[in-house]
Parts: sequence; structure tokens; C-alpha cells
Amino acid sequence: MGANWEERIKDFWANADDADAAGTLAAMRGLVEERPGDDAAAVYEWASGHDFLGRESEAIPLYERALELGLDDARRSQAWVQLASSLRNVGRPDEAIRLLEGFPGDGIIGDAPDAFRALALFDAGRPGEALRVALAALAKTLPLYGGAVRRYADDLPSGATSSH
Repeated sequence: MGANWEERIKDFWANADDADAAGTLAAMRGLVEERPGDDAAAVYEWASGHDFLGRESEAIPLYERALELGLDDARRSQAWVQLASSLRNVGRPDEAIRLLEGFPGDGIIGDAPDAFRALALFDAGRPGEALRVALAALAKTLPLYGGAVRRYADDLPSGATSSH
């Protein structure tokens, strides 16, 4: 059931269709119900299905439950970012910011925590900080101008109405 289930989850996501919400949820429900109710991976996938369909309010408690149950490294980092994104999307950017502050990227999610933190900062009315976070993440990818972009990012004002 383990590896086969994982392969079917991958297939589900490769073919997921947000235009058919009922069919998408039914297909995911079928996969989730194969696992025990306290299976962290299944709870995470159920949360992700809701999130994918724009049902962030339903996904949030499911992500929280999956994290409580203990996810593997790959799903844990994704759940953390997806939970923060969902919080932001339901108008709770300050909670998203708190979740993502200091949360490290990894080989699976890259610098996604910084990208979603920048979005949450912007939504929280902190555009200077949002731009600083986004540029600092981008600077890591620039072979020639990374240092300059990082310094410019550090010099940006953090206030919503400041100008430089």
C-alpha cells in the first residue's frame, strides 16, 4: 500500500483538475480513506486537495492536524508553506509571516518560504519589507549582481509609506 499509494498520489496531482471540484475531492477522498484517520500524509494530501480548489479555510485546520501528527521531511516543509499561504489567502497575513520567519528553504521547496513571506508582508501593509525579502531571495540566484542586489535590498526602507 505504501509505495503504490505514493505513486497514485503523484498521479492524482499530475492530473488534478480544479474545474471539476467534486470529482477532484472524490478522487482524493478515495485515496485518503485507504489510510488510517491519523495518517499524517493522508491528512496533508486531503488539506492540499482543499487548498488546490481554493478552499483554504477548510485546508488550514487539516494542515495544522497533519503537522501535529508528524509529517516526513518533504511533506512537512510543503505543509508549512502551504499553511502560511492559506492563512494569507484568508486574510491572516500576520500569522503567515510568523510561521515563515526564519523557516529555512530546502532542496524540495527552495526559497518558497521567502516568496510567500514577501507576499504576506505585502498583504500586511509592509511593502518595503516584502520587497527586501523578495530581493534577498532573488540575490542568491544572481551570479553577477547578487551582492549588489542584496545590498540594495538591505538599504530599502521597511515602512509602508517610505521612499528611497
